Amino acid sequence: MDRRKFLKTSAATVAASSLPHFSIGQGGPSANGKLNLAMIGAGGIAQMAYKELAKTENIVALCDVDSERFLQYGEKFPQLEKARQFADFRKMFDALGDEIDAVCINTPDHTHFVATMEAMQRGKHVCTQKPLAHTIWEGRTLQKAKDHYGLVTNMANQGHTTDGIRQMREWFEAGLLGDVTKAYSWTGGPDWNGNYFSKPASLPLSPEAAPPTLDWDLWLGPAEERPYSAYFHPLTWRGFYPFGGGQLVDWFCHIADAPVWVLGLYEPVVIEAEEVIGGDDFLTPDQVRVRFDFEARGELPPMSYWWSNGPEAAIAPEEPDAWGWGKVPNGGTFFHGDKATAYTDKRSNNPRITREIMLELKQSNGFPEETYPRVKGKGPFHEWAKAIKGRGPEPGSNFDYAAKLTEVSLLGVLAQRFGGRIEWDAQSMRITNRPELNQYLRTPARTGWEYGEDLWKS
Repeated sequence: MDRRKFLKTSAATVAASSLPHFSIGQGGPSANGKLNLAMIGAGGIAQMAYKELAKTENIVALCDVDSERFLQYGEKFPQLEKARQFADFRKMFDALGDEIDAVCINTPDHTHFVATMEAMQRGKHVCTQKPLAHTIWEGRTLQKAKDHYGLVTNMANQGHTTDGIRQMREWFEAGLLGDVTKAYSWTGGPDWNGNYFSKPASLPLSPEAAPPTLDWDLWLGPAEERPYSAYFHPLTWRGFYPFGGGQLVDWFCHIADAPVWVLGLYEPVVIEAEEVIGGDDFLTPDQVRVRFDFEARGELPPMSYWWSNGPEAAIAPEEPDAWGWGKVPNGGTFFHGDKATAYTDKRSNNPRITREIMLELKQSNGFPEETYPRVKGKGPFHEWAKAIKGRGPEPGSNFDYAAKLTEVSLLGVLAQRFGGRIEWDAQSMRITNRPELNQYLRTPARTGWEYGEDLWKS
């Protein structure tokens, strides 16, 4: 069976089993029903996609604005040497057309949206690194695009494929925690030593010549034109608001995945920066604590959720009463219920509950029944590829969920960037008490990089 017929048959199987119908990308023949994949962003975090997909699928194209990145993982993944190389993803699609079924987006945050939209407009399934988008408007537009194009989508937050996040939701829904009215997430950092963040000695930054391997204009993509700086590329763009959102947005989709999904924390009504140390309107802070207030969600009571990052000694929470597990871990989430306290780690996995209760449950074999199907073959890229082929359900962090999770993190970024209290109307997508901040819900794209406007007209 050739690949076109195989993928159509898989899609029909998915539809017949009452799962969402996926429009499978059409392409040329491929042995053994493997997907033909393209990578937009070939270095850095792309290694995560290679690890999950290089042995099971065909990687036919690599796209990166810095040609040095093509060399980064060639020894580990020899298959990459056969892939065609491009700097501009638009030219890649023009050249290869139907030879590509699906695309992994591994670029800096500010180009997630344009790369993902271009792929979806071309009929390609997409798996995008976290956070899904750089602005709230972009996230909501990608959610619209998912339905409009009928494609298989996923965001690469690994924790959402684990057993642990499912166990925590099962424990909560079985009533082991009782009513949860407070939750705290925390992590160290940012580490400004140049691995992922690099702090300038002074601002504004001095213009520099871009490396000869880098197409700086393509790296900027939709962002405002500005001179190259080694503080931006490679890797250390995360500390600057035009391209990233600091430690908060870098880790929120991992650590806060569990509380957001388990407790239904999608639409905060108030977001308030309780502490911000360092940073300004351009550079992200050294330490931050943001509170998110939520109204009742159905039968769930109103609650507050806190995010903190900074030096571990400054932001680690105190050991909860009757916790019983000893030293507080170096990051994760505490769920404070009126019956018990629970915890998930920095990947929203490895759940624990108050030690005394956990021991009782083990002795009596009284853990709640599994009600959420486990992901077989762990990892968001593997989960996504199986769904494209009709061998598994829609990915758990598909854009319907990923856009909402990312939106909460981006509201936190607005609070840390501008300080004070933000009152949020999710239905109208408006900040009601500080209308001057609404301009940051969507940033203007440079000419030639405009996407998604048509999706808002219907």
